[in-house]
This record gives sequence, C-alpha cells and structure tokens, in this order.
Amino acid sequence: MTKTSKSLNEKLFALQNEIGAISKDAKNPFYKSKYFDVNSLIKQLQPLLQKHRLLLLQPIEETLVYSKMICIDSNEFAVSCMKLPDIPDPQKMGSAVTYYRRYTLGSLLGLQSVDDDANLASSVGNSSSNKLPKDRFDKAIKNYQNNPDGVIKELKKWKLSDDQLKMLKLNKIDLK
Repeated sequence: MTKTSKSLNEKLFALQNEIGAISKDAKNPFYKSKYFDVNSLIKQLQPLLQKHRLLLLQPIEETLVYSKMICIDSNEFAVSCMKLPDIPDPQKMGSAVTYYRRYTLGSLLGLQSVDDDANLASSVGNSSSNKLPKDRFDKAIKNYQNNPDGVIKELKKWKLSDDQLKMLKLNKIDLK
C-alpha cells in the first residue's frame, strides 16, 4: 500500500489545530505587560514541527526578515517577511530583528495573540472579540472531511458570525 504525503497546507492546518494557546511568558517591565518570546514559541513548536515533518527557517536576506515553513516531504514552502528599518545602532537593529521574527512567525502560522507591548506603545486598545477570520474559517470548511474532530475543536474556540454559522448549517457541520 502506498502512503500519500499530506500537502503543506494540510500540515499547517493540523499544526494550527495542535498549537493551542500561545503562552505569553516574557515580561516587558517598561510597559508592565507580557508577550510571547520568539525563542519560547519555537521551543513549544519544535515537537509539532517534527511530528508534521516541517522545517522552520528564519533567515535575514538583504533587508528582509523571513519566516519560512518548508515541508520536508514535498519541498513546498510558505513564507512571511517584513522589511527591516534602516537602523544604524546594532543593538536596536538586533531588537528589531527579534521583533520581526516574532511577528513573521505569528503571521505565517496565523497565531491569535494580542501584543500587549505593541498595543501599549501605539495606544491601541485591546479587542477581545475573538472572531474567526474568514480565510481561516474557509480553510476549516475545506479540511472538515479530512479532520472533522480537529476542525470542530478549532471552530469551538471562536465566536462565529451569523454567516459562518449559516455556512456550517449548509455543510451539515454540527459543533455540538
């Protein structure tokens, strides 16, 4: 019997379902807030990356900080990147690189985490609406046949819109 390999999207979807809540374990004494440290996040992700045969790279190429997720089986990859600002001070540049690694990785994996540091620094309020983004909902619907229990578990974490609830009903997906 031939074993077929999952696509990168299927592996990333499974990974997202297993990640769960990202713990904010680092403290910023200046803003008296917590945030998730990129190294702690990678440490939490490592066993899941191995399980799903995914490789995470975070190189700096020219003026861009990348987070790249590569499927070991197919060489498919997904990328998130941010352009570094022109900062002459090496210590400040190092801080920017760390910050951008955290955000490109969070973006790549679709992690839902409020950044207390950034919100306080920019005076943006904390929105706790917990609404499921449309693209993530659409992925869940597409992957329901492959992983119904995982999809239901993921959908239960979110406040679904009326349109999303209607779509679940149309697709005969019961969250109970």
